[in-house]
Amino acid sequence: MIRVHGARVNNLRDVSIEIPKRRLTVFTGVSGSGKTSLVFNTIAAESQRLINETYSAFVQGFMPTLARPEVDVLEGLTTAIIVDQQRMGADPRSTVGTATDANAMLRILFSRVGQPHIGSPGAFAFNVPSVRASGAITVERGAKKAVKATYSRTGGMCPRCEGRGAVSDIDLTQLYDDSKSLSEGAFTIPGWKSDSWWTVRVYAESGFLDPDKPIREFTKREMEDFLHREPTKVKVEGVNLTYEGLIPKIQKSFLSKDKEALQPHIRAFVDRAVTFTTCPDCDGTRLSEAARSSKIEGTNIADACAMQITDLAEWVRGLRDGSAGGRKGTKDGNGANGTGGKGSSAGTAGTSGASAASGTAYASVAPLLTSLLGTLESFVEIGLGYLSLDRPSGTLSGGEAQRVKMIRHLGSSLTDTTYVFDEPTAGLHPHDIRRMNDLLLRLRGKGNTVLVVEHKPETIAIADHVVDLGPGAGTAGGTVCFEGTVEGLRTSGTRTGRHLDDRAALKESVREPDGALKVRGADAHNLRNVDVDVPLGVLCVITGVAGSGKSSLVHGSLCRQREAADAGVVAIDQSPIRGSRRSNPATYSGVLDPIRKAFAKANGVKPGLFSANSEGACPNCNGAGVVYTDLAMMAGVATTCEECDGKRFQSSVLEYRLGGRDISEVLAMSVAQAEEFFGSGEARTPAAHRVLNRLADVGLGYLRLGQPLTTLSGGERQRLKLAAQMAEKGGVYILDEPTTGLHLADVEQLLGLLDRLVDAGKSVVVIEHHQAVMAHADWIIDLGPGAGHDGGRIVFEGTPADLVADRSTLTGEHLAEYVGA
Repeated sequence: MIRVHGARVNNLRDVSIEIPKRRLTVFTGVSGSGKTSLVFNTIAAESQRLINETYSAFVQGFMPTLARPEVDVLEGLTTAIIVDQQRMGADPRSTVGTATDANAMLRILFSRVGQPHIGSPGAFAFNVPSVRASGAITVERGAKKAVKATYSRTGGMCPRCEGRGAVSDIDLTQLYDDSKSLSEGAFTIPGWKSDSWWTVRVYAESGFLDPDKPIREFTKREMEDFLHREPTKVKVEGVNLTYEGLIPKIQKSFLSKDKEALQPHIRAFVDRAVTFTTCPDCDGTRLSEAARSSKIEGTNIADACAMQITDLAEWVRGLRDGSAGGRKGTKDGNGANGTGGKGSSAGTAGTSGASAASGTAYASVAPLLTSLLGTLESFVEIGLGYLSLDRPSGTLSGGEAQRVKMIRHLGSSLTDTTYVFDEPTAGLHPHDIRRMNDLLLRLRGKGNTVLVVEHKPETIAIADHVVDLGPGAGTAGGTVCFEGTVEGLRTSGTRTGRHLDDRAALKESVREPDGALKVRGADAHNLRNVDVDVPLGVLCVITGVAGSGKSSLVHGSLCRQREAADAGVVAIDQSPIRGSRRSNPATYSGVLDPIRKAFAKANGVKPGLFSANSEGACPNCNGAGVVYTDLAMMAGVATTCEECDGKRFQSSVLEYRLGGRDISEVLAMSVAQAEEFFGSGEARTPAAHRVLNRLADVGLGYLRLGQPLTTLSGGERQRLKLAAQMAEKGGVYILDEPTTGLHLADVEQLLGLLDRLVDAGKSVVVIEHHQAVMAHADWIIDLGPGAGHDGGRIVFEGTPADLVADRSTLTGEHLAEYVGA
C-alpha cells in the first residue's frame, strides 16, 4: 500500500487514504475536487523530492527545488514517473523529433552512413550553427604560453532562417507613423509608450537621430541607424543603455518567441506587422545545404523527418533488414565486404538496391537502427503514427503532447515503479481510447503501480481500484467520498457514481441552419482538397479519429477565410493560460478593472491603489502576500507576510470600502458570492456583474476571485479562457475540445451553455470526441477514415441520427453503441 495520512495540499481536507500497489487506481471527481492536489502535488511530488535528495548538493543545485507537501505521513512510496498534460515547449526550434530523441538517433545514423560524409551528428542538427574562429589562446599551466589556434564546427542550421524554417518580412507602416517625429509619439508598437526610457527614449536621446524631425524626413544615414544599427552603448540621463536598430530589436522582442505563446494583443500586432514565409534557402527544412546533400538510399535527413512516422518506420525497418543481410553477406561471402556469389545475393536481400557493402555499413549501426525503430513503433502503437518528426511541438494538442511523453516509457524494463497519468484519454476518439486502456493495463501487468486522474467512463471501467473525491469543487471538495471497485462506485450514490452510466440521447428535432461558411479546396497539412459547407446558426460538431485533419480544417482553413473574418469568428483553442502566482481569475477575466474603478469612485481615489501589482501593494511583500526565502538547492520557504497578513495590500488601502467590504475581502469571495454582491445594493456594478455571470455560466462559481492561476486545474483553466473570450463580439464561436478536464456531471452544464449561445443567435462549431456532445449536435462533419495520409477527407456530413443509422464510419459505430441504437 501507498499510505497517505493528513494531506492538506491546496483544498485537501486532512485526507487519509491507502492506495494498493501494482494495481491500476483511477481518481475521479468533479473538476477542482482535489484529484491533482492528491495525486500530483502530494504523492508524485514527494516521491520526486525524495529521489532528488539522494543526489549530492552540487547536483541538486541544477535540479528543480521541491518543497515537502503538507502531509503528516507518506509511506510506501516508489519512484514516480509523471506523464502530465503540460503542453510541450513552444520554442520555434522544438519539434516532435527533438522532444523524443528520435532526431538525435537519426543524426547519428546519417553522420555514420550518410553519403557523402559531411561531419559529426551536429552537422545534421538545425539547432547548431556552423562556427569558425582563429586567434591566440593563453594556457595558464606552469609557464604561461600563448598558442595560436583555429577552431571550426560544422552545424546543420540553415544560416538564413537560423533553423526556424520560416523567414519574416516586417511591414514598417505597422511599427511607426512616419508623418510624426519620435517626440510626437511616432511608434505604434504595443507597450512602447512615448515616455518609456528603456525603448522610446533610447531612440530619441541616443544622439543618432533628430527626435523632432518627422521620420519620413530622416537622411539615408539616419534611416540606416534607425532601422538597422548594430547594438551600441549609449548614455540616457546618466544611465548606460544599449541602442539597437528597430528591425533587429523587433525580431528579438517579438519574433524570436513562438507566436502562439504571445499575449493576444501582441499576437494580433505580430499578425498585422509580420508576414512569415517559407525560407527560400532551405525550403522550410531548417537545414543547411550540406546537411541536405548527405543521403542514405536516396533519402536525406530532411526527407526522413518530413515522412509520416508510419512510413519512416518502414524505411528504417528496411535499413535494419539490410544490415542483417549485410552481416549475412560478410559471413557467407568470400571477401571482406561479402563480395562473391553467395555474399552478394545475401547482401542485396536487405533493402531494394542495397549492396552487400552498404549492408555491411548498416551492420555497424545495427543497434542504433533497432533502437530508432523501437521508438518509431512506439509512436504507431500509441496512436501517433500520423505525426512527422519535423512537426513543431508547440502545435501538438494537450493529449498528443501527453502521449509523446509516454513514448519513452513504453519499452521500459523498470518494474515496481509508480506511473502517474493526467487524463491520458484527452483528445482521443473513442476508437483510440481502447488502445490507450490496453497500454495502461500493460504497464500495470509489468508489476507497476498506475495512478490515473480521469473522467471518461471507458477508462474508469478498467480500474482495479477507484478513489472518488468531492463532493463538490474548490472549498466544497477535498474529501474522499468513495474508495473501492467500479461496481461499488456505481451503487455508492456519489456524484460520479450517479453519472457514470449517463448517456445523452439523440435530439428529437434539430435546428435548421441559416447560412454556411464555405470552405473550398482546403489542403492544409493532410487535408485532401476538401470542400465543405459549415452551417451557421446551429451547433455543428467536427469529429474524427485523432490526426484525421479536424484542427487543420478549422484552424488551418476555416478561420483564415475572409468570410470567417466578416462573420466575426472567435476561436477558443487549447493553448494554455500563462499566468504567474500574481495572476488570478479576477485579473485574467478582466473583472478586476470595473471593481477597481467602482472602489475608486466610491472613495474618491485612484484605481491603481486597488491593484496588488501597482500602487496599493504591500511594500514588504510587493503585493505577493507571502515572503519567499531562497535556500539554494533546498526548497525555498514561503511565509505569510507579517505586514499585511497575506492580504497583499497596504493597510491604508484596506480602509477604503465598497458595500461594507474592502478590496482584499472582495478578492477572497467566490465567483458566486461576488456575483450576488455586485448584482444589487450599494456595490452594484453592472460591468463586473456581466463578467461574473459568464464565469458562473461555465461552471466556475466556486473559484475565489483572488486564487492564483497556478493552483487551477487544466479543466478550470480551459473554462476560464472560454468565459473570458465569450465577451468578444463575434457571431461564430469555435471551441476546441471544450470537454477536456470536465466531469461527467459538468458535460451536461456545458451542453446547456452551448445551447444558450446558439439560441442567442450565435453559431457554434465544436471540435470534439465526446459522444454526449456529438449526440446533442444539430449537424456533424466527420473526417477520416484514418489518421495522417489515411485521413484528410470528409467521410460523413449530416445529423447525428443519420450518422447512427448510417454506421459507415468509426465515429458512427461508436456513437450508435453509446446511444444504444
